[in-house]
Amino acid sequence: MLRIVNRVLTGLAGLVLLLLGLAVLAGGLDLPDRWNVSLPSGWPWAGPDDVLLTDADRTKWRGEGWWWPVVIAVLAVLVVLTLWWLLAQLRRRRLGEVLIESGDGEGALLRGRALEDVLAAEAESLPGVDRARVMLVGRRTEPGARIGLTLAAHAEPGPELVRLRAEAIEHARVSAGLEELPAEVRLRSAKHRAERVS
Repeated sequence: MLRIVNRVLTGLAGLVLLLLGLAVLAGGLDLPDRWNVSLPSGWPWAGPDDVLLTDADRTKWRGEGWWWPVVIAVLAVLVVLTLWWLLAQLRRRRLGEVLIESGDGEGALLRGRALEDVLAAEAESLPGVDRARVMLVGRRTEPGARIGLTLAAHAEPGPELVRLRAEAIEHARVSAGLEELPAEVRLRSAKHRAERVS
């Protein structure tokens, strides 16, 4: 859900900035006059000599003492929120590699995708599991797993979780040489059509 909201907000922000830039560009290149297009009344950028802010707009609040602190505070909040959003976009949520103990004191690196694929394949092989998605999170020395299971219509969640923990997660933990592999599991039921009874 968060990814969808993020994509929608990013798309809307990009669209608004694109339209604003095109409007300024059209006014700066005097395209409405060249193409004989009439713009709505009050359109701010009709020609290359138009300005964004008139002298009256720029000096309107000059005498008010509260104006500049409010503008600076709003801009500072916008900058902080933008930087926070940018860092959230750059942060990698998926663990790329896991450091495992190889016995020689140096350790070895295991690709995170490989462990995810093996764990997902073993989870899907369990009876009652239609589909499994696995994502490793955390630090490479202390990985954790986020597992999404789609259960068949006849499956019972309790026994499926016990089997997942005892088999798939335990096998992955032992094969990677990890002391522990905490897992967060989200369960969903597979959609199926209603059966007719005659």
